[in-house]
Order: sequence, then structure tokens, then C-alpha cells
Amino acid sequence: MNIQIINGPNLNLLGVREKSIYGSSDFESYLAELQNHFTNITINYYQSNVEGEIINKLHEVGFTCDGIVLNAGAYTHTSVAIADAIAAIKSPTIEVHISNVYKREEFRHHSMLAASCKGVIAGFGMHSYRLAIESLLLKY
Repeated sequence: MNIQIINGPNLNLLGVREKSIYGSSDFESYLAELQNHFTNITINYYQSNVEGEIINKLHEVGFTCDGIVLNAGAYTHTSVAIADAIAAIKSPTIEVHISNVYKREEFRHHSMLAASCKGVIAGFGMHSYRLAIESLLLKY
């Protein structure tokens, strides 16, 4: 099984930015934990602060990988283009958020992406990524 994780804007600063919301661990350290936990799965990682690059990555992997775990950051709440890209590809996509977006600012309560995704996982810290991968392993 081949899973692609895609992180959007400002998630390259995990472990540095707003530790009270996002924790003190960087994503690369957590990625190593995920890879050790899911030894029978290939987990690829991509991060970009640029909307078009995220769309290009979705197009690139969205017909060949077994699933996508997407934390689009603030683009979750604004990007019709990313939602359209998810709808256009074949790979099931799980939207994830480290924080519970419903405990935050009102504008974060609406996802432009959710309707195009298989599911949404939010509020479990970095473990949201593990839960998303586990959900991709389930057969519906």
C-alpha cells in the first residue's frame, strides 16, 4: 500500500509555531514514527506553502497511490481549486487537522474540501494523521 501525505501552508513550521495549538514536535519526527508504526505501507510526504503546487501534487499522485492524507492548512477554508482537484482524482482523500478547528475562530468551522473527501479527522494532534491512515486501511 502506498499513502501520500500532503501538508499545506505553514505546516513546515510545526514544532516552532503556536506550540499551544500545534505542539512542539516537528512533522519529520512524527513521520518517522508513522513509518515505524506502519511497516507494511509506503508513506510519502510532501509539503508546500503554495496552492498550485498542492494541486499539482494531487494530480501527480491521485491516480496511482492508494490514499491521500491532506492537511491543507488555511486553504481548507478558502480553496475551491483544491476541492476540485480532490474531486477529479481517483485516490481516496482524508482531510486532517491537528487542532480541533471547531474550537477555534468561526471562519475555520467551514471546510471547502470536506465534501470532496472520503472523511475528515480533526483535533487529535499529530495522531490525526495516524487515524487517517488507519481509516484508509478499512474496507467499506
